Amino acid sequence: MTQQSQRPAFAGWLSTTNDITRTFLAANRVPGLINMAGGLPEPATFPTAELAAIAADAVRDHAPEVLGYGPAEGLPELRDALARRFSSRDLTLTRENVFVTSAGMQGLDLVGKVLLEPGQLIACQYPTYLGALDAWRPRSPTYRNLVIDDPAFDAFSALDGAQFAYTVPNFSNPTGKLVSVETRQALVDAAHRTGTWLVEDDPYGTLHYDGKPLPRMIDLSARTNPGAPYAGPVVYMGTLSKEIAPGLRVGWVIAAPAFIEALAMAKLGADLCTSGLTQRIALAAIEAGLLEKIQPTILDTYRQRRDALCAAMREHLSDWLEWEVPVGGMFVWAVGRDPSLNTDDLLKHAMAAGVCVAPSSVFDATGMNRRALRINFTLNDASRLAEGAKRLARAFEAMRDPKK
Repeated sequence: MTQQSQRPAFAGWLSTTNDITRTFLAANRVPGLINMAGGLPEPATFPTAELAAIAADAVRDHAPEVLGYGPAEGLPELRDALARRFSSRDLTLTRENVFVTSAGMQGLDLVGKVLLEPGQLIACQYPTYLGALDAWRPRSPTYRNLVIDDPAFDAFSALDGAQFAYTVPNFSNPTGKLVSVETRQALVDAAHRTGTWLVEDDPYGTLHYDGKPLPRMIDLSARTNPGAPYAGPVVYMGTLSKEIAPGLRVGWVIAAPAFIEALAMAKLGADLCTSGLTQRIALAAIEAGLLEKIQPTILDTYRQRRDALCAAMREHLSDWLEWEVPVGGMFVWAVGRDPSLNTDDLLKHAMAAGVCVAPSSVFDATGMNRRALRINFTLNDASRLAEGAKRLARAFEAMRDPKK
């Protein structure tokens, strides 16, 4: 009998991951479970008829392009359309400023590939998007927390010496907070002074329910060199996942041309090119004004659901949690009144009670923040949100008294 050779071990970074994201994505397939964890849109808002017609036209009229390989940087016409869409009085963009990705997550992955050597420092808005932490985990970075609502926050000290800074200024994932204009300007000024790349991730910017949108940091940055094509330190990222449908897997990075060239090199080692079919669908949707057409329905739906969730939380969860009503986005960030609350433990009771929520530990690179929850309100209607809040209250009771 011959001895079987031992296979090489898997890469070490795999042992540092969590399985929370897979739990979120799989929750919809668990019978009876109310999923209030992931950042999932309401499928009824998807413009299915319009997209079906656009897709048929794309295959019929552009078959070689949409069924074959395309440029790593993206479909030229789509890059032009995105440049027009995001240009403003302050910001001048050309095709060379735009890179098309396979949704927002690939943008995060490629940023890590082009900027990070193993162990380098990221200055990261805290708490932060767990998908970003997952994207950069294979490079074993170190983190400096940017607690930007701290009165003592100093943007220059926060960015100085970091390889790049990562922010979600519009309705931050996970907290739902809106970063003030003053703090945005301070971050931009610090990026210009330190030379640190400043990543502005903006998947939720169109989901603004109250008040007026604030200026983007890339627009503030462009004011230092008005009229010229953008070549500054801000890297602006977006996606169609929350505006139309996540299944299109179309996103973008807008940055200095040198940064776009670096992304193209990295993408060649990832997927070569983003789907030509979904890019052509995205282009047609933008040119037809489909995004503007469906936005009022999306905003009305999500505003009502935000209000319904917060009302249900006031009724059922105010003894355990405190929170602020977000003015946009997809999430309510709820912090335990009891400093000893462990929401990792709470999640186990919540799943047993039939509701899935996101514990705060996954939004902390150290995993030490266990006192808060991220609760999504966009996926479920008012009745399911109310039932989810009731089930979460039962989970709190069960954790306090396991015999119940």
